[in-house]
This record gives sequence, C-alpha cells and structure tokens, in this order.
Amino acid sequence: METKQRTIFSVETTVKAPIYRVWEMWTSPEHITKWNNASADWQTTFAENDLRKGGRFLFRMEAKDRSTGFDFDGVYDEVKINQVIEYTLSDARKVRVLFTDNDDKTKIVESFEAEESNSIEMQRDGWQNILNNFKKYVEKKL
Repeated sequence: METKQRTIFSVETTVKAPIYRVWEMWTSPEHITKWNNASADWQTTFAENDLRKGGRFLFRMEAKDRSTGFDFDGVYDEVKINQVIEYTLSDARKVRVLFTDNDDKTKIVESFEAEESNSIEMQRDGWQNILNNFKKYVEKKL
C-alpha cells in the first residue's frame, strides 16, 4: 500500500501580547468564536475544546448567510502549555502550532498538511487570514 506524501506549509504572525494571554485566547472557546474566520462573510458559531493529549476539539464554521458550513475537528497529539499544540484533523491531516515568547510579544508559527481539494495558495491565504484575525482580536482586546 502506497502512502501519499502531503505538502506541508506554514503561516506565521507576531502578536503584541504576552504568551500566557495569547495562549488563553487561542485555546478558550469563548475567544475562538470571536476570531476563527478566514473572511468577513464567515464565522465560527460553536467551539468545544478539550485541550489535552487525546482530547478532542470541534469548531463549527459557517457562512454568515448560513448557505454552507463545516465542522473543523480533530484530536490533540501533543499539548505543551504556552509552547506547542499538535493535532490530527478528522481527515487525517497533521497540524503543528508553535508559540515563542519574546518579552511582551508572541510569535506563532502554524504548519499544516495541505488538503487536495483547494489550491495551496487558497489554503495558505485562508489559514493566514485566520491568523491575522487572531492577531487583530488579541491586540484590540488588550
């Protein structure tokens, strides 16, 4: 049986906030529903997060006009508080999120395996837009 090699790419940002606040806002469902969207016409209507190795997460992402939506879900493979989150999505793709403390700033690098339905550019743009929304949300909140 042949296993297909997946394309891995990364997006990143630096948030002007201490790592403990970034971590809290990245992982708390009440915050996730406020920033987790790739464009203004999408939203996360529900978030559930059991942040531990073997724990599950589920984020319901929908168009604001309710015309379409999907569940973004998976299982955590590794969680090190304020450092790293690794998980496997329900379609078996892997994601790794690294958090690096730099005084009053936090660098986030998110690496993930691409899916085959959409172009790499579209996926990269979508994931980067979500990361940019996170940065704006945290910096505005603080």
